[in-house]
This record gives sequence, structure tokens and C-alpha cells, in this order.
Amino acid sequence: MKAVTIPSAGPNPPSAASVDVVLPCLDEAEALPWVLERIPPGWRALVVDNGSTDGSAEVASALGATVVREERRGFGAACHAGLTAATADIVCFCDCDATLDPGDLVPFVRRIAAGESDLVLGRRRPESRGVWPLRARAGNLAVTRLLHRRTGLRLHDLGPLRAARREPLLALALTDRRSGYPLQMVVRAADAGWRIAEHDVPYRPRTGASKVTGTWRGTWQAVRDMSRVLAEGGGAGESPAGAVAVAPEGADRPGLLDAGTDTPARKGTGS
Repeated sequence: MKAVTIPSAGPNPPSAASVDVVLPCLDEAEALPWVLERIPPGWRALVVDNGSTDGSAEVASALGATVVREERRGFGAACHAGLTAATADIVCFCDCDATLDPGDLVPFVRRIAAGESDLVLGRRRPESRGVWPLRARAGNLAVTRLLHRRTGLRLHDLGPLRAARREPLLALALTDRRSGYPLQMVVRAADAGWRIAEHDVPYRPRTGASKVTGTWRGTWQAVRDMSRVLAEGGGAGESPAGAVAVAPEGADRPGLLDAGTDTPARKGTGS
């Protein structure tokens, strides 16, 4: 599928957009200083503590972040608690383990603020061997293929780095509170006719052990959670403009941004 390349956004954060960055956190005290110092100026960091026992909440608070408490365990539970606590027009999501730099969200926000995309996802590009374990890659590949069959979107990755407007995100009425939350966001956004895009981001060695893909069992559980999401029916959510979104028959839906450039790809037929 041939893509159309559009110049990438510049490095400076958009000045007119209000932005909250949701950072789901479970025992990430060691990584938090690195992550929080990279939040772009003027943006608010919302660290959602999901039952940490290593003092993560105290570290985040001392570094100036807003701390949200979510006692219910689960990646989706933490993400959604952050979304409901957010007040900014644009909400970003980023892992708290130092694998991803929240500063890389700047071009995501620029596209959202300019009305060029409704949801921008980070396509992870490992900086070194071993950063992305085989089990995690295999699970990601399986889910993106299932996603294509379900929605027609040709995405490379379902990584946690992403940005969208807050009110439309809330209107998606996301219900998954486990590992399926990021996928459910994409599925319901696609069903609502959102313009979904990918943007390449560096993927770094994590600090500490992964809570999800650190083992084959964890990876398999994540795939099961996501498979359950893919089995749900369509129709949830509204378009960011406020009307229930129904894509015109035969219409192309932007879907991919490649290699540091914005590359809308087209929605294909399921196979």
C-alpha cells in the first residue's frame, strides 16, 4: 500500500494547546526522575499510582507531578483513572519505565491541535538489540493482524505512547481495565471514524522488570485481554466533531505515520 508523506512537525511544543500526560505507574520510583524531567514545558504530568510499594507516589509528588491514586490493579484501570482526572484539552499517555520519552509526544500534540489527526500512536523503534523481547514482538504482531481483520486499519504497533482530545476519548466509553485498554481505544476510535495515525519513536531499555511482557505468561494474558476486546461489537463513541461517525462507503481513513514523517495509510479490507 503506497503512502503519502507529509512533513513532520517541528520540535517545539505547541503553545496554544493545554496538555495532560497520563503516566500509569506501578513501582517505577527509579525511572520516574528520568521520565518527569522530559515532560515538555507547560504540560502537566499525571502520575497514576496503581499500588506501588517502592515510594513511587512520593517521588512523583516531590518532582512536581500531580499524583492520582488508583487502587484497582490493572494497566487500563490506571490509564482510565488518569483520563478521568485530566482537565486539559489534549491528553497523552506514556509508560513510566523510561522506555519512552514523553518529549517525543510534541509532534503528536501538534497534529492533534492542528486538526490533522484524531488519535496519534507511537510506533516503537528499538534503539538496541534485546530492548523489545521476542515474546512481546510476537504478541504485538498477532494483535495488529487481528486488529486489521477487525477494523481494516494497517498499524505496525499498539504501543502506549499516544495522544488525543480528552472529550472525544471520554465519549468512547472505554470499559477494559486490564491490558486490553490501549487496543480498545483504537478499536472504538476506528469504529467511530477517527483519523488514526502512527509516528515513529525511539524505544529504549526499560528500568526494572516489565509488569506485562516480562514473561511469556504475561504476554499471553495480554493477548487474551486484547482478543476479548476485538470480539466486541462496533458502534461505541462519537467522532471528535461531536456527531456519531459513520465513514462514507469507500472512503479512505488515514492510519500510519512512518520513519519520522507523517504517512497516512489507507484502511483496507479485512482478510
